[in-house]
Amino acid sequence: MLDRVLKTIESRKPQSLAALKEWLAIPSVSTKPEHAPDIMRAAQWLADQLKFGALDVSIMQTGGAPAVVAKNKHEKGRPTILVYGHYDVQPPEPLELWTTPAFEPTVRKDENGFDAIYARGAVDDKGQVWCHVEAILAWQAHTGLPINITLLIEGEEEIGSTHLADFIRKNKDGLQADLCLISDTDQFARGMPAITYGLRGLVYEEIFLTGPDHDLHSGGYGGAVPNPANILCEIIGSLHNADGTVNIPGFYDDVRPLSAAERGQWAELPHDDKLFAQSINVPFLNGEQSFSTLERLWARPTLDVNGLNAGYQGQGAKTVIPSKAAAKISMRLVPNQNPQKIREQFEQTVQERCPKNVRVEFANHTLAWPSIVPIDSRATKLAAEALEIGFGRAPSYIRGGGSIPVVALLKQILNADTLLVGFGLPNDRAHSPNEKFDLGLLLLRSSQRGGII
Repeated sequence: MLDRVLKTIESRKPQSLAALKEWLAIPSVSTKPEHAPDIMRAAQWLADQLKFGALDVSIMQTGGAPAVVAKNKHEKGRPTILVYGHYDVQPPEPLELWTTPAFEPTVRKDENGFDAIYARGAVDDKGQVWCHVEAILAWQAHTGLPINITLLIEGEEEIGSTHLADFIRKNKDGLQADLCLISDTDQFARGMPAITYGLRGLVYEEIFLTGPDHDLHSGGYGGAVPNPANILCEIIGSLHNADGTVNIPGFYDDVRPLSAAERGQWAELPHDDKLFAQSINVPFLNGEQSFSTLERLWARPTLDVNGLNAGYQGQGAKTVIPSKAAAKISMRLVPNQNPQKIREQFEQTVQERCPKNVRVEFANHTLAWPSIVPIDSRATKLAAEALEIGFGRAPSYIRGGGSIPVVALLKQILNADTLLVGFGLPNDRAHSPNEKFDLGLLLLRSSQRGGII
């Protein structure tokens, strides 16, 4: 039966790529209200495709962007797998940095000479969801999948899955599964499949400082009044120590230390700091001095400024002391850190370092728990066997530096562990201009059983 499924997948390669292009052309940007109709179009498009596989498909309301839920015929005694993904995408800006328009999917060679499809959402996460859809449709075209499967594809992942927790709680019985599967992560490198067993959590905060009640002439008031822009820079500058650590009291109290085995396994991975730096056009790397780059990326918490806003930013000069200044700051957390606790520590630290003649306010955007799953479970071992058959080599066990909030939600609400088996590549430029997805990992080749099996 597997051979018949593989032949079906092979025969559908042109149609598969054409269909993915259709989906990628829909600008389903969840963070922009004007794209609400596109969000609905993207959900409906996916639902229509899944119906070709004789699945029971529903577009379900969540209180925000709808979720697409699909099931095959569930039979007693078979394991049930919940496949999670998302159809919303990041904003494409800055548009001028795209070689081809973000929502005009284009196939061309990447920097290493491999065919890739370029579009916003190509790898994060429409392309990876489409891998699973194509595999499911191929199985359903024959005798059907040999397991019970439920797909949950949401439309708010890129804005923190705002309504997902309530949705899962309300639909807990219909979403119950023995195991969850997510493909929204990367392989370690091309030709090196990986199982991601840990993810960092996230606290995303916005700081607003207000001094005088309006912008002031810097000659008439400079040196006598508080300047929110200066003060914001001072506060941000105080949030790191010279050794790269985060300077917030209690920030590292609950950090789960790396085991010697993990450090040893990661040290054997073919990572090169110089090549890594060259890939992003910086002369050298930085970070906590007592940790390797992979350890910093996967197992250490961070604090980064994601955006700054203060004063006049138009062309030319305008000599003002701004009334307001703001910054967007994200903190990536590692296992055992509590996002709520970290947020409180961060806000307390900023308040204590802000002068009393400047008002400070906060906006809370995202709280996501870090996650880690056992790598010695039966499910993980079976996934490793499948990847080895598909790619011709055993997978590496890695962690991810990003955050997928649903992993912790699925464990908390459904008590189900999640396998993170990604088909992206580290250089796929997720969230950046010229995002891509390697076609060798999307489309099955007769010489390599990989990608969508």
